[in-house]
Amino acid sequence: MDHWFQESIVDDGRLPLFVAYIGFILGFLGIRISVRLIRAEVSWWFNNVTPGGMHIHHVVFGTVLTMISGLGLITMSINGSQAVLSIFAGLFGIGAALVLDEFALIFYLRDVYWAEEGRASIDAVFVALAVMGLILMGFRPFEIDDPDTGDVVSMVGFVISFAVVAVLAGIVLLKGKIWTGLIGLFIFPLLIVGSIRLARPTSPWARWRYTQREKKMVAAVKRERRVRRPLIRAKIFMQDLMAGKPDVAHAKAGAEVELDARVHAAPAPGESAELVLAAAISHGRGPSGTIDQLPIDGQTPGTSMSPDLSRRPNETEHEPVEPKGR
Repeated sequence: MDHWFQESIVDDGRLPLFVAYIGFILGFLGIRISVRLIRAEVSWWFNNVTPGGMHIHHVVFGTVLTMISGLGLITMSINGSQAVLSIFAGLFGIGAALVLDEFALIFYLRDVYWAEEGRASIDAVFVALAVMGLILMGFRPFEIDDPDTGDVVSMVGFVISFAVVAVLAGIVLLKGKIWTGLIGLFIFPLLIVGSIRLARPTSPWARWRYTQREKKMVAAVKRERRVRRPLIRAKIFMQDLMAGKPDVAHAKAGAEVELDARVHAAPAPGESAELVLAAAISHGRGPSGTIDQLPIDGQTPGTSMSPDLSRRPNETEHEPVEPKGR
């Protein structure tokens, strides 16, 4: 292990990235534990930072930390040692974790940390961990080597390769396969598979190409439910685990609620937004597209179109006026 670390991490110049990755993981776990202890009102732990009665969210501390550490990384990038760069990289990882842990707050511009929309923060953290992990393992985005600027053939090959990867990634994203498109930037065969397979039924691709092809749409819906059911169950269980309340029964029930809400045929092009919204509300499902729970015509995220998966079965519904632990 020591030999691998020295050869693959230190000698290869990846020590700062490794420390940033570890800092990100520790920062995320640390802040999640902290907010749970604060919400539980543990006497020996810290309280919320509320100078003058104003609650300072930890995204503020994360932003300041990433700015300071980022400036340090830029300043020391010319002649700084790996040890010094690693210190700043570790601080950057911690700051980034604090920021992404409140990604949902930034995205929705309101405090949804303990609401259903707050799960977007967990998704953002998983994406960051995946990207950092792939880069740490030696994968490069687009899997394209730097071209020889003095060789015309090399430059042309680089441009063509880049264009092919970009087009395939665009198709995969239009098909609603965000993770496949993201990881496919590092592992090219995934882009080929993702561009050939059926699109997700709520994706823009399905909206444009499947609405007049009933068999395709039915197959896409069936495949979506079959493939996503175990993934959604695992995601909900992990999100509950991060939130402090893991429950297998809730993960199974929540997965069915989410499947019923989000797995449906996309509306045909040209269908009015009002009709789409009315149909979505009447059938208890979210709007079409690859991103759900966005405000539409004044719709507030987390209302009737967003199923509340945070409650356990038979748990009474209530909205705390001012949730603790934040």
